[in-house]
Parts: sequence; C-alpha cells; structure tokens
Amino acid sequence: GYVFATLVGHGDAFICRDPSGIRPCFVHETDDVVAIASERGALSSVFNVDPSEVRPLTPGAMLIIRKNGDVTEEAFTEPRELRQCTFERIYFSRGNDPAIYEERKSLGRQLAPRVLSLIDHDIDQTVFSFVPNTAETAYLGLLEELEYITQRCGLEDLWIRISDGTVTREDIEEAMARRVRAEKIAHKDQRLRTFITHDSARRDLVAHIYDITRSVVRPTDHLVVLDDSIVRGTTLRESIITMLSRANPRTIIVASSAPPIMYPDCYGIDMSQLGRFIAFEAAVTLLRERGDADLLDEVERRCVAQDDAPGEELVNHVGMIYEQFTLEELSAKIAELIRPENIPWKGDIRVVYQSVDGLHRAMPSYTGDWFFTGRYPTPGGYRVLNRSFLKWRRADDARAY
Repeated sequence: GYVFATLVGHGDAFICRDPSGIRPCFVHETDDVVAIASERGALSSVFNVDPSEVRPLTPGAMLIIRKNGDVTEEAFTEPRELRQCTFERIYFSRGNDPAIYEERKSLGRQLAPRVLSLIDHDIDQTVFSFVPNTAETAYLGLLEELEYITQRCGLEDLWIRISDGTVTREDIEEAMARRVRAEKIAHKDQRLRTFITHDSARRDLVAHIYDITRSVVRPTDHLVVLDDSIVRGTTLRESIITMLSRANPRTIIVASSAPPIMYPDCYGIDMSQLGRFIAFEAAVTLLRERGDADLLDEVERRCVAQDDAPGEELVNHVGMIYEQFTLEELSAKIAELIRPENIPWKGDIRVVYQSVDGLHRAMPSYTGDWFFTGRYPTPGGYRVLNRSFLKWRRADDARAY
C-alpha cells in the first residue's frame, strides 16, 4: 500500500495511489491550488471548504499536475479489489471528518448489546467512560445506543403495566428518571501519545500519562471503559487498569471499538512484531495451558516450507493458532494478561471486543481488515506475516520488513 508524490525537475508533479486503495489520499482542486493529503478533514479545515469539495484519488490512478497548471488523472495500473484500511478510520484519522465521525459512533453502537450482556443489563449500577481521547466519538455512539435500548425496555415495561391497569405515578417517574451513568473517569496528558512512542520509552511513559476522577464510582458499580483499540496491551497493563482500580469498582470492563489485532501490518502502521500483540500472547498462552503447544511447531514447519515460495503461493498458516479459540475465550485470557501484578484491588477484569461483522456494518466501504482477519490484499502481506512468526519463534525482535 502506498501514496507517493514526485516533483519533476522541469516543473511537473504527480501523485500515485496503490491499486487496492490501501492508503488514503484526498485531493482538493481549485483554479488557484491543487492540494493533496492523507485525510479529507485536514484539507477541509485548512482551505475552509465543505468536505464534499474534497475527493479521493482513484486507486491505481496518477494525478498529474503540469507546470502550466493543467491537472489530469490517469490510470497507471489495473485496479484491484478495493481494500481501504480500516485502522486509519478507527484510530489515526482526524475525527472531525463527518464520515469518520459517523463510522466511529457506529462502532460504539455496535458494541452496546455485548456490553449490556456483560453487565446483565444492570444500567443503574454501571458507570460508562472512555480512554484514550481518540475513543470519545465511539463512546458517544455507545451511549446513544445504550440510551435507546434502555428507553425501549422501559417503554415496553410501562406499556404492559398500562395495558393491565397496574401502572402508578412512581412507575412513570422511575422510567423517566432512568439514565445511563456517563462520566469522564480518566484524564490524559494531551502532550503524550504512547502508541507512537519509541519502544524504550513507552514503559516509563505509560506509568505517568493518566489521572483519575475520584468519588463518582461506587464499590457496587461496574466500570465500563471504552478503548478505540487494544494492540499491545501495554498501556492497559502498566497504567490504565491500576489507575481505574483506584476508583474501587466491583468490575472493570474494557470494551474495544475494534476487533482484536491478531496479525501484523506492513502498509504504514507500526504493527509488525507479532509477538507483541496481546491477542497473540493470549492465544499462545491458551495453547500452552491446554497442552497444545505442538501446534506452534507445526505452524513453524509450514512457515519455513513457504519462506522462499513465490508470493502468489503464500498462505496464512498463523491463522491455525487463532482457529482453536472463540473470541470470548481470547477475550477472557486477555483480561487475565492485562491485570497488573501486585495490584491491591480484588475486583474482576473483563474485556469485550468488537466483532469483525460489527466493524463492517460500521464502515461498509472499508474492507481492509487484514490485522483482524489475516486476509491480506497483497502477497507481500502474507510474506511479512510469515517472517514475523518465524522471527518470534527465533526470539528475533527485529521488524519483519
């Protein structure tokens, strides 16, 4: 996946986008300027134009800007299956783009039924919050759906009582007063961002990045915290869970608006080391606990056998590991792994993830989900996955590309 721009010595310029549309590229063109950026929201803000005046560059196309001011778009290769990256929309892109804003809210809405199931629909004894700040939009969607479901349930109960003549004023007042308890529990230093921090500095950084709002959570409450995604689990394990435990809730539930990240990325996002993913760590731990660690040897044999194979012959053998477990089993093990050592709080930790189906319902035009599914858009993706697994087996911490 790529977008690259070239300035030619005689004054022309051109911009190319990969034929699968993996990397985002947007164009704003007027009589005075041609501007290119990876995000529509950035161009819309800088030039103060409606987002409809910013268009995507066609995958597999080249935007040619002549020195005389002529601008044309031409195909430089045959387009492939469209596989636009979903993680760009979930995490990296500016949330003020109207399409991304709605997609992130939809991700939150998709999670609502699963969250309600975990708390046994006990809205009255549950506090909902979010962390980090990039999860706020999905959090708004979660709250909207929780409010809707709660109101519908209350309406059905009232209607039954009205129908049989047993409704009282207290029943109506109770139904009208019932609200989802939304609070801002975690406060983050806006200057710091752990995902893009160098590995050697991340551990110290995450220990000091968050603070907590006290006295809003009762000891009998569940505390549900929405995260946009869980990649390494480092920030949860070394900072967030400890910080949240100081509120002394009955249960901490971490809800991820993204599915579990199971596979490396090689198209521009720094997620190349398979062994660092908390989902992979959980799967390997489960294999070993169940006495099935021999499967790791089998996957290694298959990866070695295809290490030098042509790209079109490569397949995802790492998927054999994840196929042994349900999403619920992985989530339960991840909840164990993110619990800090020697934490005095004795409550339960649970993790609930977005499903891949929920992801696609939230953003149907974006099907680039290889970090969740292992279905790569190019042969190079499968080769990076293959090498990443072999490097993990050999305790080689270097990137796979």
